[in-house]
Amino acid sequence: MERKKLESAAANYVALRGLFWIPLGTLCILAALGNWQWGPLRHAWVFIGAVLVVAAACIPINRFYNENYGRITPSTKQQLRGFVATIISVAVMVAGSFLLRSRASWSLDLPVNPIAASFGLLMLASYAIVAGLRTHHVVIWGGLLVAGLVPVWGGADPSNIGLVLAGLAGMTNGIFDHRLLVRTFASSERRAVENGDVGA
Repeated sequence: MERKKLESAAANYVALRGLFWIPLGTLCILAALGNWQWGPLRHAWVFIGAVLVVAAACIPINRFYNENYGRITPSTKQQLRGFVATIISVAVMVAGSFLLRSRASWSLDLPVNPIAASFGLLMLASYAIVAGLRTHHVVIWGGLLVAGLVPVWGGADPSNIGLVLAGLAGMTNGIFDHRLLVRTFASSERRAVENGDVGA
């Protein structure tokens, strides 16, 4: 297989491990509930405990992918692209939130949802830079971007609703990413069977 194809496969594998989106999306929703002072999440220590539980949930997910699909280390070029995507993502989130809707004098103060719009834009950019956009990325993250930019978010700060929408979009995207990964990459067990490399 050509080097470029191998590098593309590695980038796709890393980007499409969608089950990680389930705990991460849950964390976004829990953050919104904490900001709303909902139930036990009104206590900071409960949210910190929830973060630890979410982090712990990522361990078996990582083990599942490693055991069924192997470990792949992205090339230096891909790691650099990932770093650039992260920097752009942070810049988009911070600038978008402040520029679109904040109390600063230089803010546009538009009736939009800056969290939803910024998160949708940064995920589109991240996938485009790291592994390439698929149809479900455009539909889900583009839909979140459009929903955030629809001028119906006047009144109270809609940031928490934006976090909930981002969390739900992330979990939905994760399911589609995982399905695509399963179709694209045969599990190591299936490859072993197909190659006749099975234990007695």
